[in-house]
Amino acid sequence: MNLNKHLIYLLFIGFAFTACNDASKNKSEETTKETAQDSTKLSEEALLDTVQKQTLKYFWDFAEPNSGMARERYHPNGDYPNNDPDIVTTGGSGFGLMAIVAGIERGFIPREEAVQRLDKIATFLEKTPKYHGAFPHWINGRTAGTQEFGSDSKDNGGDIVETSFLAQGFIVVRQYLQDGNEEEKAVAAKFDKLWQNIEWDWYTNNKNGIFWHWSPNYEFQKNFMIEGYNECLITYVMAASSPDHAIKPAVYHDGWARSGNITTDKKAYGIPLILKFNTVGDKAGPLFWAHYSYLGLNPKGLSDRYANYWDLNVNHSKINYEYAQENPNNYKTYSENSWGLTASYTKNEDGSVGYAAHSPDDDHGVVSPTAAVSSIPYTPEESLRAIRYFYEDQNDLLWGPAGFYDAFSLDGGDWVAERYLAIDQGPMMVMIENYRSGLIWDLFMSAPEVQQGLEKLEFTR
Repeated sequence: MNLNKHLIYLLFIGFAFTACNDASKNKSEETTKETAQDSTKLSEEALLDTVQKQTLKYFWDFAEPNSGMARERYHPNGDYPNNDPDIVTTGGSGFGLMAIVAGIERGFIPREEAVQRLDKIATFLEKTPKYHGAFPHWINGRTAGTQEFGSDSKDNGGDIVETSFLAQGFIVVRQYLQDGNEEEKAVAAKFDKLWQNIEWDWYTNNKNGIFWHWSPNYEFQKNFMIEGYNECLITYVMAASSPDHAIKPAVYHDGWARSGNITTDKKAYGIPLILKFNTVGDKAGPLFWAHYSYLGLNPKGLSDRYANYWDLNVNHSKINYEYAQENPNNYKTYSENSWGLTASYTKNEDGSVGYAAHSPDDDHGVVSPTAAVSSIPYTPEESLRAIRYFYEDQNDLLWGPAGFYDAFSLDGGDWVAERYLAIDQGPMMVMIENYRSGLIWDLFMSAPEVQQGLEKLEFTR
């Protein structure tokens, strides 16, 4: 999500969780902890298997039971404010759809049961209110009703960015199941219909740009046009790819690309930024910007008139790593094996849990494992070292029932946010799979309408 929306997260999550201090960790015997081997290090294959399998539990074992969708967050200790376990997230569930497909292929979950779960999710989404085909950011998993996003009463309708993350998953599932048995074909058809009914062109508000929100109560009052560069490239790609509700190319070039002003010649640590990162300084943005759009969209060899997107993401990841090595604030948490700044839970000054869009320009001395782990296609050596460090050296601190906890710090004593967020767990599972096999990239890129949409926007591969 964009940094502007993170301000809402800061208010909502920070207020709800200030009283909850995770500085002292009391692990339950029921958390299915899988400890690292004492005498023999795991092979790379075994390590990645272990991380993927445990991370998948977020979407498989700990999903919201009525809908089958991904909860916005999972707190193993059950400490939820405001009936939070009922809230499911649309974007995070899109990541979860892709994670489930990877889990089927890896043999982590039975195919037949997984297809039933996917059918349950599709059936639930058929029932939920939609806003010109788009989904809200949050849905109440128990009632299927729209849940206002945080304390922002005007964010109670369609969220086209979260919808694009969800629809990315629709296409992956459809491509994966469309040639299967009759039950699988039926599930694929459900997701295909949900995808085709999204009115992407409506969200232009008849202008050359896509607007993030529309509400039946407030219409386009939030007036937030999505401009690059941030995590929203996939929104424009999906909008251009729609069979019946596609945007015109000018919406992408004039809106997202700012009539060409999206590019930059700036460098950090001698590494070109290539594009201007929104609302941040000269050392690129939080790493989720290199992940969310590229879970399905394969950046390898992908170029348009503004960037080579593989180079963009490799450079972004390397800049983030180099910042941790520079470590201008001398945090103990950072090292050659411990790095990665992105949006996640964070450590407040009083030791309680808050939320921040960590980046070189918003540095709290907090590492979010998803940042380095999900960057593994771009920085394999640096990411593999981090994964091994997180799992083997910091296992007691970081490893829990759904994989690595969301964030940690070693400054002022060992601290961890013993919690999980869907938007952080999903990219780890999916990007590890893309690094290992390219499965999710291959499925998404095989969709004919995606190929046509990229061609329409003058992308080359």
